[in-house]
Amino acid sequence: MDLTPVFKKVLAASKTLNVLKLDVINEVLLMVSDAAVKNSEYILEENKKDLVRMDISDPKYDRLMLTEDRIHGIASDIMNITRLPDPLGRILSRNERPNGLVVSKISVPFGVVGVIYEARPNVTFDVFSLSLKSGNACILKGGSDAIYSNTAIVKVIKNVLKKAGIDQNIITLLPAGRDETAQLLNARGYVDLIIPRGGHELIDFVRKNSSIPAIETGAGVCNTYFDEYGDKEKGRIIINNAKTRRVSVCNALDCLIIHDKRLKDLDYLTGLCPESNVLIYADKKAFKALNGKYPAELLKEADNDSFGTEFLSYKMAIKTVVSFEEAISHIDKYGSKHSEAIISENPERIRLFFRLVDASSVYSNTSTAFTDGAEFGLGAEIGISTQKLHARGPMALEELTTYKWIISGDGQVRK
Repeated sequence: MDLTPVFKKVLAASKTLNVLKLDVINEVLLMVSDAAVKNSEYILEENKKDLVRMDISDPKYDRLMLTEDRIHGIASDIMNITRLPDPLGRILSRNERPNGLVVSKISVPFGVVGVIYEARPNVTFDVFSLSLKSGNACILKGGSDAIYSNTAIVKVIKNVLKKAGIDQNIITLLPAGRDETAQLLNARGYVDLIIPRGGHELIDFVRKNSSIPAIETGAGVCNTYFDEYGDKEKGRIIINNAKTRRVSVCNALDCLIIHDKRLKDLDYLTGLCPESNVLIYADKKAFKALNGKYPAELLKEADNDSFGTEFLSYKMAIKTVVSFEEAISHIDKYGSKHSEAIISENPERIRLFFRLVDASSVYSNTSTAFTDGAEFGLGAEIGISTQKLHARGPMALEELTTYKWIISGDGQVRK
């Protein structure tokens, strides 16, 4: 099936967003928030059709699953977006030239944003809400794992748009096929930006096959370094939270790095993890420190695959280092530039960690679980960018805008 007619409709619909007033946009978002809750029973029934097709032990299962609480949380995030300032028409810079020309840089929408994502139906609501507020139309390419959930959510959103008299083509869900993905990645002239949200395989595929500029998001191999000057009481709580709060998300802890001077505290630092049956892959020193103190059935020796792995489950690696510099080297080698943390009471160590670690979000004495658009005060997020061009870290309204130059004159000509 040739999707060109679909892309043309979305492009035409995107132009209509340029004249929508902010109060209208916010009102539509409030209507969508309300509709999500009112239609929660329908959405959950469709979500169950997806869930029964997936093995409950699959790390994607938790991301796929919707609940009443999660839908209420999504509705709350949408409401939060309405309270944020208008991201469009911001004067980023203004310069009056000697000849009288006034040169301004103004924030504007991209136009049409294509988002490819896996088993995350909440992303459907998030992408639409952020796209609408930032003046963008969106083309969604969800995975087959969540086809029933995504179809139901888009139907709810389109019903709201119809009531509001807004072109329903500002949101389009493509069929969950490979050919549709290929067409989206090559829809030059119709789509301005591609955002893949998922694991390494999805991001690598988009990077290699897209003829449209893409922003890489999703994959997170997160490390927390417990320094020789770390507070073990803080560390115990932080490590457990970062690992067990929600294991299927990209900000979950994958590897605990510990200074060998603090190996004597390792059993205490991991002491809360057995309550969640966290399986630990420990290097030789860490294994020796935990042997007999951590449940034997949950303790294994690390191998070459233990480090640099995004587990997305109740599993964690432990790496012992003999210096701060070795900890930094380990992060450089195995991290994914997503979220990294240090636990230390030494201000100089923290300062150096902030400067030396190359990641989108760098923490001290707190959990990497906070890498989230809502937690950063952005309302919601469209993904976590791990690259450096245009956007980095949680992407929300501001990151869904670009800019153009506005030049105002009064008859000037160039000699």
